[in-house]
Amino acid sequence: MKRVVTGPLKTIGHYRAQLGETPVWCAGSQSLLWVDILAQRLLRYWPGENARTQIHAMPPFTSAVLLTTQEETFLTVSQSGIGLYDYAQSRFTPLCDYPADAIGTRPNEAAIAPDGALWFSTMDPAAEKAIGSWYRFASGDNAPQRLLGNQLVPNTLQWHGDKIWFADSLLHRFYCAQMAQSEIFELTAHSVDGIPDGSALTATGQLINARWGQSRLVRYQLCETNLEELDSLALPVMQPSSCTFGGPDLNELYITSARDGIERPNETEGALLSISTTLTGLPAGLFQL
Repeated sequence: MKRVVTGPLKTIGHYRAQLGETPVWCAGSQSLLWVDILAQRLLRYWPGENARTQIHAMPPFTSAVLLTTQEETFLTVSQSGIGLYDYAQSRFTPLCDYPADAIGTRPNEAAIAPDGALWFSTMDPAAEKAIGSWYRFASGDNAPQRLLGNQLVPNTLQWHGDKIWFADSLLHRFYCAQMAQSEIFELTAHSVDGIPDGSALTATGQLINARWGQSRLVRYQLCETNLEELDSLALPVMQPSSCTFGGPDLNELYITSARDGIERPNETEGALLSISTTLTGLPAGLFQL
């Protein structure tokens, strides 16, 4: 990825996450939101001359805080269920309970689909059993709708053209699929080296994947149902967990990481990283209220 990088890799702030995840760029406020799942924290970073970070407490196993059509009201995905979060008032409003058929799991990946609905995954907290699933929840629904089961660690969730791309980290696979009548079908599997975690997508269909345990990002080109590896970028953290594009021009790549499970973490493990690129990302989806 060196040929698309235009500046040095930066370490942002002093916070080090146990399990940093799900970075989302809020264009309206020009800020980045991400969570520390294990520490039950929402972090929010405003870059620029007066750079600052705010930290809010979250419910247990909050895996994502996402954007909605209402400014400064965010959608939260946690083991307590799906809810709305008034950022200024630090106030939660429940929308629905955690899926009744997902007892014994915790939420993991989450993103807003092009139609404004929430998609999220569940997984075995010990990452040992294939008891995870993918779910969909739209405004006005009474409960999340189960789309696909028997997942180990469901990760990466991106829409490109008429296809859905996701991964099962511990199977070392990406999947390209379609959806019809509330069911994911026509799965095409792509085996990869290492553990694919969260990803960002560019405007030209390039998938930037955080490779857990390999200290790198891997860049792919998506072509219909094919996945072509282009190059990679070395990182100063062992466990990069996800990434997203931000900044006024959506060309700044933000990377989350985790220090959980590392016996002797270096001072950078768990940090939020950023790097300027020649690539352009896509705006984050908005949950339709």
